[in-house]
Amino acid sequence: MKVLVVGGAGYIGSHCVRQLVAAGHEPVVVDNLVFGHRQAVAPEIPFYTDHLGNVDAMRKILAEEKIELVMHFAAFAYVGESVEKPLKYYDNNFIATLRLLEAMLTEGVKKFVFSSTCATYGVPPSLPIVETMPQAPINPYGQTKLDVENALKALAHSDGLSFAAFRYFNAAGAATDGSIGEDHNPETHLIPLVIDAAMGKRENIKIFGTDYDTPDGTCLRDYVHVDDLSRAHIAVFDKLGTPGTGCFYNLGTGTPYSVREVIEAVEKVSGKKVNIVEVERRAGDPPALYADSSKAKNGLGWKVEFDSVEKIVETAWAWHSSHPNGFSD
Repeated sequence: MKVLVVGGAGYIGSHCVRQLVAAGHEPVVVDNLVFGHRQAVAPEIPFYTDHLGNVDAMRKILAEEKIELVMHFAAFAYVGESVEKPLKYYDNNFIATLRLLEAMLTEGVKKFVFSSTCATYGVPPSLPIVETMPQAPINPYGQTKLDVENALKALAHSDGLSFAAFRYFNAAGAATDGSIGEDHNPETHLIPLVIDAAMGKRENIKIFGTDYDTPDGTCLRDYVHVDDLSRAHIAVFDKLGTPGTGCFYNLGTGTPYSVREVIEAVEKVSGKKVNIVEVERRAGDPPALYADSSKAKNGLGWKVEFDSVEKIVETAWAWHSSHPNGFSD
């Protein structure tokens, strides 16, 4: 299938491009390179440097490349920044996505796979989180993703759009061959931050809160390998053949790991000690978040290959230790 990957030079998008090729599909990438890296995409893959909100450009690419399905990963994803600059997030994550959908429908492309987030649930009433739980985002980032989900449901009804929306938990890890991985500026994800501390690029790693009602007092999170995420996106293609189909799936392992356990995994894999500084809790950090992904496993035949945080860290360490400056190396 000819697939347009919007945000295909970003962290998750670039890994998905590789998985598409491995599965026999033909990816085409659009990325404005604000956060993406051109080096993350193989040179032989068609690449367009443009913005998803440019309707004319998107229409031209969809038509000339004969695109059959669109996968959408392009978004601003810093929760704190979304609180400080909500208009930036509504403009890019929601309004620009509507423009992309407008271009698709105009060109008759009606299959869409969307990168959503567990942030649409806000603070869940119970754990693990299932897809039928109320969605009540507590920040503009999560709200913009939920707004897109609602728009997709409306377009499925009005225009026969078929879509799948994946609600990620904590994407982590890197390609198993060490060729691509995580390179954010600024970096906010725990695993690469701990690896930076192990490599001496940071003086220490801060633990925000050690008095939570969890086994070791630190927050619990669900880490899912980026390649496992990517395979789920491809597995859903067969579900989108009927016009107006709408699917929602959680993607996580269902096994949460604490901040201390992540640090211990990095120390074990790297053989290096990490300096820890314990500080006060951060506002808005729930004690635990983890998924029930049985819907994806049962409905898509999706399997989690990286089923422990140590396995995930091994791939991340291989990337970061061989690319200490990310894609600049």
